Amino acid sequence: MGERKGVNKYYPPDWTPDQGGINKYHGTHALRERARKLHMGILIIRFEMPYNIWCEGCKNHIGMGVRYNAEKKKIGMYYSTPVYQFRMKCHLCDNYFEIKTDPANLDYVIISGARRQERRWDPTTNEQVVPEDKAVSRKLASDAMFKLEHGAADTAKAKDSRPTIARLQAHQEVWKDDYAANRHLRDLMRDRKKTEKKLIAEDKELLNRGCLSINLLPKSDEDNRTAALLRLIPLQSKHILC
Repeated sequence: MGERKGVNKYYPPDWTPDQGGINKYHGTHALRERARKLHMGILIIRFEMPYNIWCEGCKNHIGMGVRYNAEKKKIGMYYSTPVYQFRMKCHLCDNYFEIKTDPANLDYVIISGARRQERRWDPTTNEQVVPEDKAVSRKLASDAMFKLEHGAADTAKAKDSRPTIARLQAHQEVWKDDYAANRHLRDLMRDRKKTEKKLIAEDKELLNRGCLSINLLPKSDEDNRTAALLRLIPLQSKHILC
């Protein structure tokens, strides 16, 4: 709905084209209230929290994806990429926190007012494929020995991963027929439901015969062995003669 505010198709009778656009005629900006601090280099935007944080004012948790009306301004450059800073007010207290972009690491950095909830990890520890950073790329382009060592390491890693890749390809051949695999799973589910339904009916019948209202546990081989060892011992009554 925000983009509709800048569209004004009504032109007053005293307006002429030499007076400029309709916003200039009314003395307003196309972005309306979002541009109230534009003379200070600040634009009001809708900012979405990039990760989980803790507010240092109220000590409450703010989840990733929560949106705020933030003041956006340019504070510098990283090569040809501008660095922006965002200032917003916590919706749970009167604390303000500031966050800026970090183009070098493709991330956001908290400047003040909050602290990040650490849930980061090194993707190389679980063998994820990560792109090379700029330092390694530059070294690969300039250092021939480093490029040779890097290529040897990649070759060794590919050799170690060859059995895993072959196993995955073999599984892929089995899973190639999606319909057959899905049908097999549905058949297993139907058989399991039938078995469970039969067991429930048998337990219900047993409880009704014994007038019991308890929960029966599933049968086990240990219970069968214990029941086979049980013997009914008749009670011996002693007659006491007076």
